[in-house]
Amino acid sequence: MNSWQNILSNTKRIKIYAITILACLVLSGCANPFEGGKDSISVVLTTGFSKDEVFRIEDISCSLAEVEVYLVNMQNSYQSTLGDGIWETDSSLSENLKSSCLARLAQIKTMVLLAQHNGIMLDESEQKAALNAANEYYESLSEADIKAMDNVTKDTIQNLYEEQALAGKLYKYTIRDINPEVSDDEARTLTVQQILLKTYTVDDSGNRTAMSDSEKKTVYAKMEEIVKALDEGASFESMVETYNEADEGTVSFGKGEVDESLETAAFNLSTDQISDIIETEDGYMLIKCVTTFDKEETELNKIRIAEERRSEAFATEYDEFAKGLTKEINSSLWDSITLCDDPEVTTKNFFDIYNKYFED
Repeated sequence: MNSWQNILSNTKRIKIYAITILACLVLSGCANPFEGGKDSISVVLTTGFSKDEVFRIEDISCSLAEVEVYLVNMQNSYQSTLGDGIWETDSSLSENLKSSCLARLAQIKTMVLLAQHNGIMLDESEQKAALNAANEYYESLSEADIKAMDNVTKDTIQNLYEEQALAGKLYKYTIRDINPEVSDDEARTLTVQQILLKTYTVDDSGNRTAMSDSEKKTVYAKMEEIVKALDEGASFESMVETYNEADEGTVSFGKGEVDESLETAAFNLSTDQISDIIETEDGYMLIKCVTTFDKEETELNKIRIAEERRSEAFATEYDEFAKGLTKEINSSLWDSITLCDDPEVTTKNFFDIYNKYFED
């Protein structure tokens, strides 16, 4: 997968939350041209569009078929992991998914305009890769798939792939000379064993409710009993196995990645040292330091931090360019778009095929 896509880009509850915040679907740090929803756009038109034109940014437009390609593929990808009933758990999820499609397409269209502004174009080999990707994807579609995507054509698929590739090329061009230095201390990642006793409950719909003060006192008293057992010789590993309510017993993290109280406690431990009771947003914790410096994880964290800084640099140029563009949305057509409810529509590999032809 291309690095710029990683920027675009567990438990069932966590994955539902991911849909809600759209975190993995849009460019981090870059302003969404339609941020705030269609009502925030300075010029909102319901006339002057062709019948299948959803939005327009300057002289580049997005068709209903293009929106449906993204929406159907993203919908089916979530459903393949979480089940068809995912959209019934929260009525806002379908609107959030629609909004993420709008944001992602609008950002790619804006990046295409910026690429043109900078004189960046696809070369012959890149155009051929887009054509081959379009051929492969289109041949995988059933009649039901094509119909669900507003009778999408192979040419439309090829255009989507070309625009996505051009956006990726723009990103790499913009960050080509940005090589931030990240120190070991800044990227230092440590590994701990953890015991978490939660101070919240989650209902069947994934809604989280904090415990009352009296309930939290009961949880704290239970954690004190664990501390006493450790003082009397019980192994931390056995306590993790018996009492830990987190998904994992051993975790690695760097600075800025976890609750502040947990970070402060963890980065002040020596190897094999056990913390005092820590209060976090999730509950009460005890941690034991496995290693104060995980070399492999630290090297990976250096890469992540450097990429975040490249992303920030790109976002600065992108945002400056995007704020001066004229954006228009066909609000009546946009409001009429809904998720697909046809079980025969199963396509979900649009993005996977792109990655096959354009991965680094």
